[in-house]
Amino acid sequence: MDPLLELAARLGAEHVETAPERHVGWRAQPAELRAALGRELSLDGEDSETVLRELAADAEPGLVTSTSPRYFGFVIGGVLPVARAADWLTIAWDQNAGGYSCGPAVALIEEIAGTWSRELLELPDGCSFGFTTGCQMAHVTALMAARRALLDRRGWDVDERGLNGAPAVRIIVPDDRHITVDRAVRVLGFGLASLRTVQCDDQGRMIPAELERELAREPGAPTIVTAQAGNVNTGAFEDFEAVCDLAVASDAWVHVDGAFGLWAAASERRRELAAGMQRADSWATDGHKTLNVPYDCGMAFVRDAGAHSASMSVTASYLQRDHDERNNGEWSPDFSRRARAVPVYAVLRALGRRGVARLVDGMCDRAAQFADILAADPRAEVLNDVVFNQVLVRFGDSDEVTDRVTYGIQQEGTCWASATEWRGRRALRISVSNWATTEDDVERSAAAMLAQVR
Repeated sequence: MDPLLELAARLGAEHVETAPERHVGWRAQPAELRAALGRELSLDGEDSETVLRELAADAEPGLVTSTSPRYFGFVIGGVLPVARAADWLTIAWDQNAGGYSCGPAVALIEEIAGTWSRELLELPDGCSFGFTTGCQMAHVTALMAARRALLDRRGWDVDERGLNGAPAVRIIVPDDRHITVDRAVRVLGFGLASLRTVQCDDQGRMIPAELERELAREPGAPTIVTAQAGNVNTGAFEDFEAVCDLAVASDAWVHVDGAFGLWAAASERRRELAAGMQRADSWATDGHKTLNVPYDCGMAFVRDAGAHSASMSVTASYLQRDHDERNNGEWSPDFSRRARAVPVYAVLRALGRRGVARLVDGMCDRAAQFADILAADPRAEVLNDVVFNQVLVRFGDSDEVTDRVTYGIQQEGTCWASATEWRGRRALRISVSNWATTEDDVERSAAAMLAQVR
């Protein structure tokens, strides 16, 4: 075996094996990390093994153990062992997954993984898909297709003419949306002034009557409505039947932000949360959240495959097209890119349909366990209906106490969860997103949180 690969495998394995009992947060301050990692760049280079050993040692105090079963921050998923191994294999292959001619095997693996994902998520037959860096670019991909389709209906070729002089597109969004939707709107040239916000209920779901009023304000305008399968704070799901009924009546395009919650459709126990979601026009999700594959992996799905393909496809004389196979680079913004669908393929094969359902249900069950433990303590208040994997909790009915608990557990190291604000009050957001989290991990973590209440 190549000595460098053997060393990297050993160092990586040590990191993985120690994750369950490691200090979950980072331990070094920026100055310490700069002192360890920063140095003059040499003229003639350094010994490669020395570089790897020192890199691992110097970076270690500044690493967050996000693969820990007690990491609950930012809806960051763990990594299933088969996904990690498949990703290392992907690096060894080093295939450009953008074009079939650059690597037929990985091109077909992506096609199969996307088809399996579409089936698991119960999305319409025939809807297209593309693999992206994450849900941010999945939004860009899907909304790019929406932009083309909506303007094409009004006789405007946006690919040829751009947006100058085009009919203005109205984008209706929930008040409680994820910021990546706003950034996608900026990237695509719509501008934030195109946003029309709709009031949400106490769980962050759009109020259908408010959506109806907003749709009626500009009848006939080309319109995109964004809806959420899993609010980023509460985990709540929209009333998709109501949203889609209203959108269809207004000829609006419905886009679903399902970064982590789209996978509810893969579970019999949680499928009802996503009822009606299949009626939308496009969907965005992450693989590196609920599905527990490594970074980076997102997926965009579009009902109108023609609009999706037309908005992305390119051609040039040097591109070898003497085949009828799918070029995956024509379904997402990346032209040259890594074979990020390989770990997805490996995970879906290894788990099967029931295994994916157990993965989703396990995270949701552990979130419910967190809520039960914390709600039973008079010093804690659970702020949301725990329907998926998100728990919002406040301590001592005080912003100060809540922040003290949040930053206290981040320093103490038993677990790690992130701060947020909900309805004007500070809260700790617990996102259970790791396949490895056990009942014992939840008990230990809840005890560590309550120990910080003073």
